[in-house]
Amino acid sequence: MQFNSHMDTALSEARLAAERGEVPVGAAIADAKGRLVAQAGNRMRELKDPTAHAEIAVIRAACDKLKTERLQGFSLYVTLEPCAMCAGAVAAARIARLYYGAADPKSGGVAHGAKVFTHPQCHHVPEIYDGISAEASENLLRQFFRDRRADKAKT
Repeated sequence: MQFNSHMDTALSEARLAAERGEVPVGAAIADAKGRLVAQAGNRMRELKDPTAHAEIAVIRAACDKLKTERLQGFSLYVTLEPCAMCAGAVAAARIARLYYGAADPKSGGVAHGAKVFTHPQCHHVPEIYDGISAEASENLLRQFFRDRRADKAKT
């Protein structure tokens, strides 16, 4: 099987999130054959829902499309290290592989902070690949927050 990254799709979703005024995080899920199944970006502000992170949205979309609560054998691509909530959802969905771009020392839950997958209570641990398109992911986030600070300075 040939590896086919869907990080470009996740980055596109992150850009769309930024255009909506959301923190630019995007995600995509692919099946075991590398076919794209679902994609989503942050929608917390739009939906007024603190759980509407890109990872949660894309997991829900994939599960709905496939009529299942488990995504065994699937891969999740996300532009930012998942927080503890999203890492928990990855484990609950039994996602096989997690690919993420930018590290999140402040709020991450995989390599930083809670390190969800290292806990004995975590019943499933995906293969983890970090730093995928990290520079592009980091640049999107930096620009978004730079623009927000500039907008606040104007008021």
